[in-house]
Amino acid sequence: MADFHVVPYSSENFDGVEILWREAFPDDPPWNKAEVAIPAKLAVQPELFLVALHGDRVIGSIIAGYDGHRGWLYAVAVLNSHRRRGIGTALVRGAEDRLRSIGCNKINLQVRTSNATVVDFYKRLGYTIEERTSMGRRLS
Repeated sequence: MADFHVVPYSSENFDGVEILWREAFPDDPPWNKAEVAIPAKLAVQPELFLVALHGDRVIGSIIAGYDGHRGWLYAVAVLNSHRRRGIGTALVRGAEDRLRSIGCNKINLQVRTSNATVVDFYKRLGYTIEERTSMGRRLS
């Protein structure tokens, strides 16, 4: 039996998510910080923002999105002290279930090429590397 549960994000989870993201994504740019990203997510599809809790403590997070064509996974993180316990898998599966329930048939995600551990994690969950060039442009 799991010693955690996956639930939709709520405002009382903010501090825990902020701590988690500082640990998991220490080099993220300012626009990915909790104080910017969380309010933006809560404005669009807040039901696709999940957290894993051990008691009241945030130990994992995932943000998903769906544009009517493709789903995306973001901010998948588990506290270092809680890894290798199925938490990341439960978060991904929870987001997949929610995306599937709103008609999503394909999920995309991006992983830094240098992060072999995370690439292997997603491969174990059935994700494959697709031949694509990732491009982006900041609008602000």
